[in-house]
Amino acid sequence: MDLEFNKNDDKMRLLISQMEQRLQKIYLGGGKARIEKLHEQGKMSARERIDFLLDKNAPRIEVGAFAGYEMYAEHGGCPAGGVVIVIGYVSGKQCIVVANDATVKAGAWFPITGKKNLRAQEIAMENRLPIIYLVDSAGVYLPLQDEIFPDKEHFGRIFRNNAIMSSEGILQVAAVMGSCVAGGAYLPIMSDEAMIVDKTGSIFLAGSYLVKAAIGENIDNETLGGATTHCEVSGVTDYKCKDDADCLTRIRNIMGKVGDYTKAGFNREKPALPKKDVKEIYGIIPDVRDKQYDMREIIMRLVDNSEFEEYKELYGQSIICAYARIEGWAVGIVANQRKVVKSKKGEMQFGGVIYSDSADKAARFIMNCNQKKIPLVFLQDATGFMVGSRSEHGGIIKDGAKLVNAMANSVVPKFTIIIGNSYGAANYAMCGKAYDPRLIVGWPTAQVAVMGGSQAAKVLVQIEVASLKAKGEVITPEKEAELFNKIKDRYDTQTTPYYAASRIWLDAIIDPVETRKVIGMGIEMADHSPITKKYNVGVLQT
Repeated sequence: MDLEFNKNDDKMRLLISQMEQRLQKIYLGGGKARIEKLHEQGKMSARERIDFLLDKNAPRIEVGAFAGYEMYAEHGGCPAGGVVIVIGYVSGKQCIVVANDATVKAGAWFPITGKKNLRAQEIAMENRLPIIYLVDSAGVYLPLQDEIFPDKEHFGRIFRNNAIMSSEGILQVAAVMGSCVAGGAYLPIMSDEAMIVDKTGSIFLAGSYLVKAAIGENIDNETLGGATTHCEVSGVTDYKCKDDADCLTRIRNIMGKVGDYTKAGFNREKPALPKKDVKEIYGIIPDVRDKQYDMREIIMRLVDNSEFEEYKELYGQSIICAYARIEGWAVGIVANQRKVVKSKKGEMQFGGVIYSDSADKAARFIMNCNQKKIPLVFLQDATGFMVGSRSEHGGIIKDGAKLVNAMANSVVPKFTIIIGNSYGAANYAMCGKAYDPRLIVGWPTAQVAVMGGSQAAKVLVQIEVASLKAKGEVITPEKEAELFNKIKDRYDTQTTPYYAASRIWLDAIIDPVETRKVIGMGIEMADHSPITKKYNVGVLQT
């Protein structure tokens, strides 16, 4: 291994270590003391419940672990958005589990909690994936109620989605393992089956204090809406469980009897590991993001047997398009090439920039994958489309629109991995969050923004300086440098993968080694949902 490889390897391992340290803190939710308090009440924590429920030694993907990261500081923070969401296996059945974290403000819903729950339901609906709710929540976080209660993508959308999933036959199982109050009380009852844990679970539209205030009735919470009431009197719940373990075991028993699903029919053969060591990716990704590297070297460490068939290899070389297999599944890969290459006319093309010929090639490849029913994997590391008079006169906007159109109308499932830069229109054309990838994740090297910090700062400083000079102010080089650094620092903060993941622009930040698992489980998940829509890209087919 050369010195450059070792420098890159060290940098990537440091980034992964920082990510893991942050995750370990997030995994504690509201802290050890609050977890111990749950134990004293005979309850498991949200993560303990998920560990008990999911099949041992089976793969899993956590969605939104960084949700709320470094947000809501004035409210004491909201680790993981106050809810834990995992795609995994229960009694051999792939499903998605949503567990309120009662150590974070008693499981109350912050705005990011609502967004994260809706993302879980979106995954379930897109992929017809069974969803299991482990409910333990005090309801809406009242100090921020205007940001979580009334709008289309707020709290009430959860119950609308419950109803839609029920009508479409997507299995929903709910377990009331703590508080389930007010509007939240509808969630378990709108699920297909509901169970409640004796003495710790409760369901009511209004608790005993509010009942006293509203109608003057004196009643305790257990009598009002405990397990005995809802299993023996109201009939609201279907199963009365003695404790958390009993409740979770019942869910496993139910899932073990669920029939098979109608498959989409994506092609799969026996999985094979890459022949090249996937951890060598650490040494290939440069320690400085403006350096070159060959994306083919990354692809060879992600695909089965390190084998792929490249489409139009010598044309449009700033995007690589290739057929391959990942975890046995056939995939079509669309990847930004980070190495400087020559165009068909012998002109040099910058790495990480999308040119007209590349956009045209990628659009045609996406059409082919849709025709063949092959899922798409996008590997993003691009600063944008090529600019300048030659590109504009050559119709870069039209070719870019063709790529966006072909990708946006795609009916096969799409999966996006942000490896490095994800700037501006390149984020869109390469299937950013706005274009409904089934899963979108970033490596610790990912950056998501309209443009890089330096570029943005240069543009904004020019505008600011012009404005100040128009007012008669004298701008010294030192003052201009101060403005530049201030803007760049702010922009750099907003481009980190953590900023993106905290707002659920990314489903997760992952170790590159986990990429194959995310794509493999993702396609298995998508295989639950047969394609019913005809592929049509409209007016930009030629």
